[in-house]
Amino acid sequence: MDRVDKPWGHEIRFICTDRYAGKLLFITAGSQLSLQYHEKKDEAFYVQDGTLELVLGQGDDERVERLTAGESRHIEPGTIHRFRAVTDCTLFEVSTPELYDVVRVEDDFGREGLKDAPGSIK
Repeated sequence: MDRVDKPWGHEIRFICTDRYAGKLLFITAGSQLSLQYHEKKDEAFYVQDGTLELVLGQGDDERVERLTAGESRHIEPGTIHRFRAVTDCTLFEVSTPELYDVVRVEDDFGREGLKDAPGSIK
């Protein structure tokens, strides 16, 4: 297990194999993740606690869904998305193993897309 500090909170990567990955995301109230998409990564999220907004698309095509504890969503590759924490939130993420397949469209912290994956977490 690895803890990875992020500008919006932190995540705990509890498994990454050649077939799937699992993380816990802890997002601080008022923070938002990058507006991003993935070329290959297929992911699903489950809200353990808190309230957040899931932003899908951008510009005229943007839509926002409010999610609370017990709700989940599936995000397919190529879907532009971001999370905004209304309150402190804890999310479970399960996905295919491409943890570094991130193309950032916008980022509050000046980060750019990355594909520089270190080794898998076992």
